[in-house]
Amino acid sequence: MPASSLALQALSGLPEVLPGMDLAALLCSAARDAGQHLVDGDVLVVAQKVVSKAEGRFMDLRDVAPSAAALALAARVRKDPRFVEAVLRESSAVVRASAHVLITRHRLGYVMANAGIDRSNVPGSDGGERILLLPLDPDASARALRAAILRQSGARVGVVISDSFGRPWRIGTVNVALGVAGLPAVVDRRGGVDRDGRRLETTQVALADALAAAAGVVMGETTESTPVVRLRGLHWDGPGGSGQDLLRSVAEDLFQ
Repeated sequence: MPASSLALQALSGLPEVLPGMDLAALLCSAARDAGQHLVDGDVLVVAQKVVSKAEGRFMDLRDVAPSAAALALAARVRKDPRFVEAVLRESSAVVRASAHVLITRHRLGYVMANAGIDRSNVPGSDGGERILLLPLDPDASARALRAAILRQSGARVGVVISDSFGRPWRIGTVNVALGVAGLPAVVDRRGGVDRDGRRLETTQVALADALAAAAGVVMGETTESTPVVRLRGLHWDGPGGSGQDLLRSVAEDLFQ
């Protein structure tokens, strides 16, 4: 790190992922079918949605009884009270709430819209009644997926579980890393020097986020059905990190 070149390849041909499916086996098979056998040093960026589907993180809104807090907040944001209740259950705090906008601090620390709960591309949604939550622990999911890929392919890969985030200071969404295994999430350059010998005081490179964003260009955001991208050409030193390494503490969050 840095890499002089980086090759990105979408792994196509994955079936609709269902609860209990062996996601590692699906990814290894897709790589073989594409003639892209996994090798040590590859990085797989995997969309959060397929991880959540494999882990069965579905919720049926018909089974949700909204609390008084959810009813009050739903009137404010003009959303289904049952959906708002699901968001509150997944959140530790409401950060912003206005008409059609609900930003919360997810129970794992991410600041995001609707606690990452999704309705798009959710089979059996019955008009939006079925929703999909984030994995219980994306870092644990990434570690488990990496270990399973090693057992099945013999390749020591990095794994990034990604999701698309909006940003308060920019238009549009980009993919960021929720879970990371096998590679650093952040590369700390503080204490080094620039080309003129000036000491770097604040430079920390969000490596996993950068890889997730690059992979998002290949994945697409709508009907592409390519939720996994293999990156090749990256070299890194040091131990692996986690998605939690990328989170700014509440005390340092200037945008809350």
